[in-house]
Amino acid sequence: MIDLKGKTAIVTGGSLGIGTAIATKLASLGANVAINFRKHDAEAKAVVENCEKLGVKSLAVKADVASFDDAQKMVAQVCDHLGGLQILVCNAGINWDGVSWKMTEEQWDKVIEVNLKGYFNYCRAAIPVFREQAYGKIVNVTSINGIRGKFGQSNYAASKGGIIGFTKTLARELGSKNINVNAVAPGLIETEMVAQMPEEAKNKSLQEIVMARLGQPEEVANVVAFFASDASRHVTGQVLNVDGGQLIA
Repeated sequence: MIDLKGKTAIVTGGSLGIGTAIATKLASLGANVAINFRKHDAEAKAVVENCEKLGVKSLAVKADVASFDDAQKMVAQVCDHLGGLQILVCNAGINWDGVSWKMTEEQWDKVIEVNLKGYFNYCRAAIPVFREQAYGKIVNVTSINGIRGKFGQSNYAASKGGIIGFTKTLARELGSKNINVNAVAPGLIETEMVAQMPEEAKNKSLQEIVMARLGQPEEVANVVAFFASDASRHVTGQVLNVDGGQLIA
Protein backbone atom coordinates (compact mmCIF):
# COMPACT_ATOMS: atom_id res chain seq x y z
CA MET A 1 0.00 0.00 0.00
CA ILE A 2 1.23 3.50 -0.82
CA ASP A 3 1.95 5.59 2.27
CA LEU A 4 2.78 9.30 1.90
CA LYS A 5 2.60 10.23 5.58
CA GLY A 6 5.15 12.86 6.51
CA LYS A 7 5.44 14.09 2.91
CA THR A 8 4.30 17.41 1.48
CA ALA A 9 3.18 17.89 -2.11
CA ILE A 10 2.48 20.80 -4.41
CA VAL A 11 -0.09 20.19 -7.14
CA THR A 12 -0.35 22.97 -9.71
CA GLY A 13 -3.78 23.48 -11.21
CA GLY A 14 -5.23 21.69 -8.23
CA SER A 15 -8.54 23.54 -8.04
CA LEU A 16 -10.22 21.72 -10.94
CA GLY A 17 -10.45 18.40 -12.78
CA ILE A 18 -7.45 16.11 -12.79
CA GLY A 19 -5.58 18.41 -10.41
CA THR A 20 -8.32 18.17 -7.79
CA ALA A 21 -8.35 14.38 -8.08
CA ILE A 22 -4.56 14.28 -7.66
CA ALA A 23 -4.57 16.59 -4.64
CA THR A 24 -7.33 14.57 -2.97
CA LYS A 25 -5.63 11.25 -3.71
CA LEU A 26 -2.29 12.36 -2.27
CA ALA A 27 -4.07 13.68 0.83
CA SER A 28 -5.92 10.38 1.23
CA LEU A 29 -2.52 8.67 1.33
CA GLY A 30 -1.29 10.95 4.10
CA ALA A 31 0.50 13.78 2.28
CA ASN A 32 0.09 17.42 3.19
CA VAL A 33 -1.05 19.14 0.00
CA ALA A 34 -0.70 22.66 -1.38
CA ILE A 35 -2.43 23.77 -4.57
CA ASN A 36 -2.23 26.94 -6.58
CA PHE A 37 -5.13 28.76 -8.17
CA ARG A 38 -5.52 31.90 -10.24
CA LYS A 39 -9.25 32.58 -10.43
CA HIS A 40 -11.16 29.58 -9.01
CA ASP A 41 -11.16 30.78 -5.42
CA ALA A 42 -14.22 28.86 -4.23
CA GLU A 43 -13.09 25.62 -5.85
CA ALA A 44 -9.59 25.95 -4.35
CA LYS A 45 -11.08 26.51 -0.90
CA ALA A 46 -13.24 23.39 -1.31
CA VAL A 47 -10.20 21.28 -2.24
CA VAL A 48 -8.34 22.47 0.87
CA GLU A 49 -11.34 21.68 3.07
CA ASN A 50 -11.67 18.20 1.58
CA CYS A 51 -7.98 17.49 2.08
CA GLU A 52 -8.11 18.67 5.68
CA LYS A 53 -11.08 16.36 6.32
CA LEU A 54 -8.70 13.53 5.44
CA GLY A 55 -6.51 14.53 8.39
CA VAL A 56 -3.68 16.36 6.64
CA LYS A 57 -2.58 19.98 6.36
CA SER A 58 -3.56 21.78 3.20
CA LEU A 59 -2.95 25.17 1.64
CA ALA A 60 -4.21 27.09 -1.40
CA VAL A 61 -1.98 29.80 -2.83
CA LYS A 62 -3.05 32.35 -5.42
CA ALA A 63 -0.24 32.05 -7.94
CA ASP A 64 0.09 32.24 -11.72
CA VAL A 65 2.06 29.26 -13.01
CA ALA A 66 3.34 31.41 -15.88
CA SER A 67 5.08 33.68 -13.35
CA PHE A 68 8.62 32.69 -12.36
CA ASP A 69 8.37 34.86 -9.23
CA ASP A 70 5.01 33.38 -8.17
CA ALA A 71 6.47 29.89 -8.35
CA GLN A 72 9.49 30.84 -6.24
CA LYS A 73 7.28 32.49 -3.64
CA MET A 74 4.84 29.58 -3.49
CA VAL A 75 7.55 26.97 -2.95
CA ALA A 76 9.05 29.09 -0.16
CA GLN A 77 5.61 29.57 1.41
CA VAL A 78 4.83 25.86 1.29
CA CYS A 79 8.17 24.97 2.88
CA ASP A 80 7.55 27.51 5.65
CA HIS A 81 3.91 26.67 6.36
CA LEU A 82 3.85 22.91 5.74
CA GLY A 83 7.33 22.04 6.93
CA GLY A 84 9.11 21.13 3.70
CA LEU A 85 8.51 19.76 0.22
CA GLN A 86 9.05 16.26 -1.17
CA ILE A 87 6.60 15.97 -4.09
CA LEU A 88 5.87 18.29 -7.01
CA VAL A 89 3.07 17.52 -9.44
CA CYS A 90 2.97 19.89 -12.41
CA ASN A 91 -0.52 19.69 -13.84
CA ALA A 92 -1.81 23.19 -14.65
CA GLY A 93 -2.61 23.65 -18.32
CA ILE A 94 -4.84 25.34 -20.86
CA ASN A 95 -5.81 24.82 -24.46
CA TRP A 96 -6.61 27.44 -27.11
CA ASP A 97 -7.15 25.51 -30.31
CA GLY A 98 -6.83 26.55 -33.92
CA VAL A 99 -5.31 25.24 -37.13
CA SER A 100 -1.74 26.37 -37.63
CA TRP A 101 -2.48 28.64 -40.60
CA LYS A 102 -5.01 30.61 -38.56
CA MET A 103 -3.42 30.48 -35.12
CA THR A 104 -2.49 33.86 -33.67
CA GLU A 105 0.76 34.68 -31.94
CA GLU A 106 -1.21 35.24 -28.75
CA GLN A 107 -2.74 31.74 -28.95
CA TRP A 108 0.67 30.17 -29.41
CA ASP A 109 2.45 32.20 -26.74
CA LYS A 110 -0.21 31.83 -24.05
CA VAL A 111 -0.44 28.03 -24.29
CA ILE A 112 3.34 27.61 -24.32
CA GLU A 113 3.71 30.07 -21.43
CA VAL A 114 1.26 28.23 -19.18
CA ASN A 115 1.75 24.61 -20.25
CA LEU A 116 5.52 24.51 -20.73
CA LYS A 117 7.09 27.51 -19.03
CA GLY A 118 4.77 26.95 -16.08
CA TYR A 119 6.30 23.51 -15.55
CA PHE A 120 9.81 24.93 -15.77
CA ASN A 121 8.93 27.65 -13.24
CA TYR A 122 7.77 25.21 -10.57
CA CYS A 123 10.50 22.65 -11.20
CA ARG A 124 13.12 25.41 -11.09
CA ALA A 125 11.74 26.55 -7.73
CA ALA A 126 11.51 23.06 -6.21
CA ILE A 127 14.70 21.43 -7.50
CA PRO A 128 17.10 23.28 -5.16
CA VAL A 129 15.02 22.05 -2.20
CA PHE A 130 15.07 18.50 -3.53
CA ARG A 131 18.82 18.59 -4.27
CA GLU A 132 19.68 19.87 -0.81
CA GLN A 133 17.71 17.10 0.91
CA ALA A 134 18.79 14.48 -1.69
CA TYR A 135 15.19 13.43 -2.20
CA GLY A 136 12.29 14.44 -4.40
CA LYS A 137 9.52 13.25 -6.67
CA ILE A 138 8.51 15.25 -9.73
CA VAL A 139 5.48 14.12 -11.73
CA ASN A 140 4.59 16.03 -14.88
CA VAL A 141 1.15 15.67 -16.42
CA THR A 142 1.48 15.73 -20.20
CA SER A 143 -0.90 14.29 -22.85
CA ILE A 144 -0.97 11.61 -25.50
CA ASN A 145 -1.34 14.50 -27.94
CA GLY A 146 2.20 15.49 -27.05
CA ILE A 147 3.28 12.10 -28.40
CA ARG A 148 1.11 11.76 -31.50
CA GLY A 149 0.09 15.35 -32.34
CA LYS A 150 -3.50 16.50 -32.81
CA PHE A 151 -5.20 18.36 -35.64
CA GLY A 152 -5.91 21.94 -34.57
CA GLN A 153 -3.69 21.74 -31.49
CA SER A 154 -0.19 22.62 -32.69
CA ASN A 155 0.39 24.87 -29.67
CA TYR A 156 -1.02 22.37 -27.15
CA ALA A 157 0.75 19.37 -28.70
CA ALA A 158 4.04 21.29 -28.83
CA SER A 159 3.74 22.23 -25.16
CA LYS A 160 2.90 18.68 -24.11
CA GLY A 161 5.66 17.21 -26.27
CA GLY A 162 8.04 19.71 -24.72
CA ILE A 163 7.06 18.48 -21.27
CA ILE A 164 8.13 14.96 -22.25
CA GLY A 165 11.57 16.14 -23.35
CA PHE A 166 11.81 18.27 -20.22
CA THR A 167 10.90 15.29 -18.02
CA LYS A 168 13.51 13.01 -19.54
CA THR A 169 16.21 15.67 -19.29
CA LEU A 170 15.45 16.37 -15.63
CA ALA A 171 15.54 12.64 -14.93
CA ARG A 172 19.08 12.51 -16.34
CA GLU A 173 20.18 15.61 -14.45
CA LEU A 174 18.70 14.73 -11.07
CA GLY A 175 18.90 10.94 -10.74
CA SER A 176 22.19 11.00 -8.85
CA LYS A 177 20.53 13.16 -6.19
CA ASN A 178 17.79 10.58 -5.55
CA ILE A 179 15.18 12.64 -7.39
CA ASN A 180 12.73 10.77 -9.61
CA VAL A 181 11.13 12.57 -12.54
CA ASN A 182 8.31 10.94 -14.49
CA ALA A 183 5.32 11.91 -16.59
CA VAL A 184 1.73 10.79 -16.94
CA ALA A 185 0.05 11.16 -20.35
CA PRO A 186 -3.74 11.13 -20.11
CA GLY A 187 -5.97 10.55 -23.08
CA LEU A 188 -9.61 11.65 -23.09
CA ILE A 189 -10.52 12.17 -19.44
CA GLU A 190 -13.92 13.30 -18.14
CA THR A 191 -13.07 16.85 -17.07
CA GLU A 192 -14.44 20.37 -17.52
CA MET A 193 -12.14 20.81 -20.55
CA VAL A 194 -13.52 17.70 -22.26
CA ALA A 195 -17.10 18.71 -21.42
CA GLN A 196 -16.59 21.83 -23.53
CA MET A 197 -15.56 19.83 -26.60
CA PRO A 198 -17.97 19.74 -29.55
CA GLU A 199 -19.94 16.48 -29.44
CA GLU A 200 -18.69 15.44 -32.89
CA ALA A 201 -15.05 15.79 -31.81
CA LYS A 202 -15.72 13.99 -28.52
CA ASN A 203 -17.45 11.08 -30.25
CA LYS A 204 -14.62 10.77 -32.75
CA SER A 205 -12.09 10.59 -29.92
CA LEU A 206 -14.22 8.03 -28.09
CA GLN A 207 -14.03 5.77 -31.12
CA GLU A 208 -10.24 5.70 -30.72
CA ILE A 209 -10.40 4.34 -27.17
CA VAL A 210 -10.17 0.56 -27.09
CA MET A 211 -11.81 0.45 -23.64
CA ALA A 212 -14.76 2.38 -25.15
CA ARG A 213 -15.20 4.93 -22.37
CA LEU A 214 -13.85 8.20 -21.04
CA GLY A 215 -11.19 7.97 -18.38
CA GLN A 216 -11.85 9.35 -14.92
CA PRO A 217 -9.64 11.92 -13.14
CA GLU A 218 -9.15 9.45 -10.28
CA GLU A 219 -7.57 6.97 -12.69
CA VAL A 220 -4.90 9.53 -13.57
CA ALA A 221 -4.47 10.36 -9.89
CA ASN A 222 -3.76 6.71 -9.06
CA VAL A 223 -0.79 6.65 -11.43
CA VAL A 224 0.48 9.98 -10.15
CA ALA A 225 0.34 8.59 -6.61
CA PHE A 226 2.54 5.66 -7.65
CA PHE A 227 5.13 7.99 -9.17
CA ALA A 228 4.97 10.23 -6.07
CA SER A 229 5.67 7.30 -3.75
CA ASP A 230 8.71 5.22 -2.89
CA ALA A 231 7.10 2.30 -4.72
CA SER A 232 8.58 3.95 -7.84
CA ARG A 233 12.03 4.62 -6.37
CA HIS A 234 13.83 2.88 -9.28
CA VAL A 235 11.62 4.38 -12.00
CA THR A 236 12.62 7.65 -13.66
CA GLY A 237 12.39 9.34 -17.03
CA GLN A 238 9.25 7.41 -17.95
CA VAL A 239 5.99 8.46 -19.61
CA LEU A 240 2.98 6.33 -18.73
CA ASN A 241 -0.16 6.68 -20.85
CA VAL A 242 -3.50 6.68 -19.01
CA ASP A 243 -5.72 6.57 -22.05
CA GLY A 244 -7.71 3.33 -22.20
CA GLY A 245 -5.62 2.30 -25.20
CA GLN A 246 -6.47 5.43 -27.18
CA LEU A 247 -2.94 5.86 -28.48
CA ILE A 248 -2.65 2.28 -29.74
CA ALA A 249 -6.03 2.23 -31.48
